Amino acid sequence: MSVLVYAESPKGQIKKGALEAVSYASKVAKLMGVDCQALTLGTIEDAGVLGQYGANKVYNVTSDHLANFDSQVYSSVIAGAAEKLGASVVIVAHSATGKSILGRLAVKLKAGSVAGVNTLPDLTDGFTVGKNVFSGKAMAHFKISSAVKVLSLMGNAMAPEMQGEKVAVESLDLAVPAGKVTVKEVKTIEGTVPLPEAELVVSAGRGLKGPENWGIIEELATEMGATTACSRPVADTGWRPHHEHVGQTGVAIRPNLYIAICISGAIQHLAGVNSSKVIVVVNKDPEAPFFKAADYGVCGDLFDVIPRFTEAYKKFKAAN
Repeated sequence: MSVLVYAESPKGQIKKGALEAVSYASKVAKLMGVDCQALTLGTIEDAGVLGQYGANKVYNVTSDHLANFDSQVYSSVIAGAAEKLGASVVIVAHSATGKSILGRLAVKLKAGSVAGVNTLPDLTDGFTVGKNVFSGKAMAHFKISSAVKVLSLMGNAMAPEMQGEKVAVESLDLAVPAGKVTVKEVKTIEGTVPLPEAELVVSAGRGLKGPENWGIIEELATEMGATTACSRPVADTGWRPHHEHVGQTGVAIRPNLYIAICISGAIQHLAGVNSSKVIVVVNKDPEAPFFKAADYGVCGDLFDVIPRFTEAYKKFKAAN
């Protein structure tokens, strides 16, 4: 028996979500008294670093068929690795990639699965894990009784922890099927931390009055090292790209700090951000619903508050 974790590594780079998943998997393995084994697919620059985050062994599978992500191919390879290595628990990150392969893995391994877990398993009476439900308003606990369990770990649910040394990477001999999908072009957003992985997010809504004023938000985000986001109306009107839309119908995020500027706080928006550890709201409407969900609130005009906050933050950085 073992715990197998798939470590995402697009373009050969280990993702933050992969380090979180490996740290989580190592804790699960310790609870179960088994090894934590990490799996990477494709050419990876430094897969051995996963050992520092708790992996006892790191395996790699390479093939031309893995050059572009295909959920059918990747799930087949990961399932094959789980069977070959005798894994009783398989863990992936709750990313776009993890979501697309979780169900396929469960079917291939005849496993029970839970998506978006954010607790370690309780082994007192079987294998029980917890996750947020009803847009974060409640916690549900799921007992998995199948021989093999498949889990996806919610982003930012567990900080990556250095707990070991680098390990040698072993090649794993597995058949890699050819995909049925032909990828003709891949477009990626460069230069910013993806919203699901971001620890700091600065977001704004229609109160900004127009895209020409977005520089106020970008300046603050740049100073803080944060990722920018927006409400749905802002994305729908074309002020900002749709990949920045956070909320129930956009990207669900769990940053350590979420700053919401001139966003009213409709339930659809809150559903995607209320798992943030700290929420700061800036709005000139004292009746804005978002204030009820905020840890800190500033009632004032953003065009006055945000430039002053940015300058104060610059002085704080310079002094520290």
